[in-house]
Amino acid sequence: MSKPAHADIVAVIAVGGALGALARYGIGLALPWQPAGFPLPTFAVNLLGCLLMGALMVLATEVWSGHRLLRPFLGTGVLGGFTTFSTYSVDAERLLAAGRVGVAVLYVAGTLVGALGAVVLGIALTRRATGLAGGTR
Repeated sequence: MSKPAHADIVAVIAVGGALGALARYGIGLALPWQPAGFPLPTFAVNLLGCLLMGALMVLATEVWSGHRLLRPFLGTGVLGGFTTFSTYSVDAERLLAAGRVGVAVLYVAGTLVGALGAVVLGIALTRRATGLAGGTR
């Protein structure tokens, strides 16, 4: 009996996702959040995840030849499990329900702008660190 063609990819994504989710949980414990306050844990996790995704994009496509399971493990698995759009949405709804409209708007807009900026920064810093400041080699 042969194993399904993508079983190894599914396995590394599952392991990576578990590791990323555990890391996010740890940050949540280290940075507790009060529902009416600014959701710093989710904000920090999502921006850090985007910064790392920008770095991974450069490393995986411009630097490493890498193993075929590396991108699914790190990108979809670890960083997919680490970052969280659903918690971001729930946090924003909780802020609105608590009447913290200004904080909610700041959080929603700050996350969107910050996430894009973090990806761009991750790309730029990684290209600079690897000597690819002008793009691919």
